[in-house]
Amino acid sequence: MNDISVVNSRGNKNEWRRIADSMLNQAGISINGSEPWDIQVNNSLFFKRVLQQGSVGLGESYMDGWWECSRLDIFFQRLLSARLDKKMPSRVHDILRIAIARLTNLQSRKRAWIVGKEHYDLGNDLFCLMLDPYMQYSCGYWKRADNLCDAQRDKLDMICHKLRLRPGMTLLDIGCGWGGLAAYAAQNFGVTVHGVTISAEQQAFAAKHYGGLDIRILLQDYRDIRQQYDRIVSVGMFEHVGPKNYDAYFKVVDRCLKSDGIFLLHTIGANQTTHNVDPWINKYIFPNGCLPSIKQIANASEKRFVMEDWHNFGSDYDKTLMAWHEHFLAEWPQLKVNYSERFKRMFIYYLNACAGAFRARDIQLWQVVFTRGLQPGLRVPH
Repeated sequence: MNDISVVNSRGNKNEWRRIADSMLNQAGISINGSEPWDIQVNNSLFFKRVLQQGSVGLGESYMDGWWECSRLDIFFQRLLSARLDKKMPSRVHDILRIAIARLTNLQSRKRAWIVGKEHYDLGNDLFCLMLDPYMQYSCGYWKRADNLCDAQRDKLDMICHKLRLRPGMTLLDIGCGWGGLAAYAAQNFGVTVHGVTISAEQQAFAAKHYGGLDIRILLQDYRDIRQQYDRIVSVGMFEHVGPKNYDAYFKVVDRCLKSDGIFLLHTIGANQTTHNVDPWINKYIFPNGCLPSIKQIANASEKRFVMEDWHNFGSDYDKTLMAWHEHFLAEWPQLKVNYSERFKRMFIYYLNACAGAFRARDIQLWQVVFTRGLQPGLRVPH
């Protein structure tokens, strides 16, 4: 019988705190300590709630104001570096959710629209104030940049050069967001762009802002795309595809990419193959999401494409998320008219937890370039 089982039978509040204190000490985190990554507890029931409910209990108790931390990003970096997430008890609900993910298709045609309605349709006011002028809700490229706008512009430019875009080409953007990449490619490289999204808000934004460009944004599931293109790109969308659909996804790309085409996949990635998505993120931020592993991407792509380049710049996502956090806080006086204080705490928690995860190298950011084996080879710029 472990410590948590003993406490379950005794119900001693001091025991719950003792176990939590012991676990946090492994990460150099103190309860009511003086370091910025230490947690300040406002409700004594916090310890029991977290130890019984795991990730969901930790996140929801923060949303409810049960604890504070002035540097949540460092708190999560330390927590994940010490692998405390692997030492938390598994809830029956989470075990069932993982089992369901293995047995059923959580990202089917019908369910694929859920994340669009629950997250990307939160409101263009939120994303317009938090993101850069290109409306990029994905990792920027900070190799030379010192601000979010330049980092996102450099990311867009790098993608276009990796794709070797030239005037007159056609480009398919799978999961095009608000159309920023489509607009950049059309304006600066003279290509015709078709984009697909599952968010009505994103489609409406693109139609309003980029109506004069050679761009067409469709509210459409990627599985319904039939036309062929010179180039295909997908940024920050593969995380919503799901393991049961990876083969179908690459089948669509294979069907739609011309024989001499180039495909660039930009996605967050997991260090290991798993169906175990963080339960709090799944509940409040990205329902039905799942981070792919190298093995899963390779298995789905190897029978169709040659992998020309695999670029990991996950540490840049840490900077991107902290820049979004800074913008979110600065613009909160405008946002609070439409969003609650609990939403604010939820979003702060989300941005900082993800920044800490990238900083701890718990998750990665990959750009993978595929062809069918171009001759004499492809030199991919970074």
